[in-house]
Amino acid sequence: MTTIAANLETVRKRIAAACLAAGRAPGDVRLLAVSKTFGPDAVAEAHAAGQTAFGENYIQEAVEKMATLSHLPLEWHCIGPIQSNKTRLVAQHFAWAHTVDRLKIAQRLSEQRPPELPPLQVCIQVNVDGGPTKSGVVPAEALALARDVAALPRLRLRGLMCIPEPAPNFVAACDVFMRAKAIFDQINSSGLALDTLSMGMTADLEAAIDAGSTLVRVGTAIFGGRSYAAAT
Repeated sequence: MTTIAANLETVRKRIAAACLAAGRAPGDVRLLAVSKTFGPDAVAEAHAAGQTAFGENYIQEAVEKMATLSHLPLEWHCIGPIQSNKTRLVAQHFAWAHTVDRLKIAQRLSEQRPPELPPLQVCIQVNVDGGPTKSGVVPAEALALARDVAALPRLRLRGLMCIPEPAPNFVAACDVFMRAKAIFDQINSSGLALDTLSMGMTADLEAAIDAGSTLVRVGTAIFGGRSYAAAT
């Protein structure tokens, strides 16, 4: 068993244990392997170990990786900031975009999604704790943005995503993630059928699952530490 395969097994066991502790079924939570800054060989190793969904922050790097790995049945998620000059690449190459935080970006993604592809699956990024370095719509504006995004023809609104500031302990982390869950529930109560709550990473996936996450984004625990020198 390769190191990546062993790491994946460990992460899957963590997810299963966290689901059990929260009274949830392990199948309720999906694993997104965050492969940013790691090359195609690492992704191929993870795929050989049963992982099919991969998250990328750096759009140009991701598109090059996709081309190299086009022979594999992989699902690519954009989980990094989306600037206006990168919306076409996201619309053309990714299956999911987790970081929509402005209507302008959503409109461009919808307009630029190729007609032969299925709708782009999107999550709205919410800044749940007011972190000054974090992207995301403020909670009070999330419902209005969700309604606008849901009306766009080439997008399918799936849910919310958040990246809160690191919390000092499990209880504090749960509290922040529960704020995202409350917004998620509010939007569903308005009549929009969301099914995805993208939150939780290597350090805090247990707290995120306890609060209701349906998708955790894990990179370091699978691929190891990163070098950002070549990231674009």
